[in-house]
Amino acid sequence: MKGVLLVNLGSPESTETNDVRDYLGEFLMDERVIDLPKWFRTFLVKGIILKTRPKKSAKAYRKIWWKEGSPLIVLSERLQEKVQKKVSVPVALAMRYGSPSIHDGLKELADQGVTEVFLVPLYPQFAMATTETILVLAEALRKKYFPQMEFTSLPAFYNHPDYIRVLGNSIQESLQGKNWEHILFSYHGVPNRHIRKSDVTKSHCKMDGKCCFSDSPAHAYCYRHQCEMTTVKVAEYLELKEGSYSTSFQSRVSILGSWLKPYTDKTVEAFAKGGTKELAIATPAFVSDCLETLEEIGMEAAEDFEDNGGKHLHVIPCINDREDWVKVLSRWIDEWALNEGVS
Repeated sequence: MKGVLLVNLGSPESTETNDVRDYLGEFLMDERVIDLPKWFRTFLVKGIILKTRPKKSAKAYRKIWWKEGSPLIVLSERLQEKVQKKVSVPVALAMRYGSPSIHDGLKELADQGVTEVFLVPLYPQFAMATTETILVLAEALRKKYFPQMEFTSLPAFYNHPDYIRVLGNSIQESLQGKNWEHILFSYHGVPNRHIRKSDVTKSHCKMDGKCCFSDSPAHAYCYRHQCEMTTVKVAEYLELKEGSYSTSFQSRVSILGSWLKPYTDKTVEAFAKGGTKELAIATPAFVSDCLETLEEIGMEAAEDFEDNGGKHLHVIPCINDREDWVKVLSRWIDEWALNEGVS
């Protein structure tokens, strides 16, 4: 019997500092998030970060928390429920960090007799700290608890025509009737070393802004290339004029070394100081709205933009549980269930 496991990032159980600390501890101790020797990662996370950051993060979560709970969890549940109604196989939901865990999701499927699982990481672009960590953990859990299961995973869909159409339409609809001068595509940042570590050729990645646009097998696992291509494909779909859009990276942690540039916060500030009054921001690395989109962009970036001379920052919602996204995801699942692959 076949079944599907949708996997998103996760969220604290509540906005209480202790719950946020537990969540951040699990997240930051992941060796694919902070890829440093365990002794140093432990010292950094437990000895420094978790002593100060949970209180600040809890305050940020309170700003965006919904009555029903964490926006990311609520939106993921809505997506799962809508997809389940359109497909004939069981669909479970899991989070890489927090609950429901990947183990919980696999057990839910196993209890229904599922032995073939379609793993669907809800990340358009591949990265060590997102897709890879999900697949690695799922496989470890399979070997230990669910040896009867077989896995197939959805490849990165950053350039899939259906995804580009859904994302493009969501941007177009959000900006309908609004004046905007520039669209900034803001992706979650990662340390530069993650890009080099993911280079299967061990030689293609030069971090020079050019290698992302020259063909290479490295692109199958290159987060930066996939972000750049998402922007390019959406710009083509929307027929955006050259110079009216650009790419940036948000959420850097400077203590962890050099991160992908340009930085979103610096870019937003520069646009405001340069005279741009109406700036739009899309966040295509996120399928579901979360702390990074609702608070970091929707509140912090909007305030910074206006403080530096901008008039209005148009924040474009993630694709969340849009009907066209539900239909696309459901079709991919049906194609897999019928052994046709995802086309």
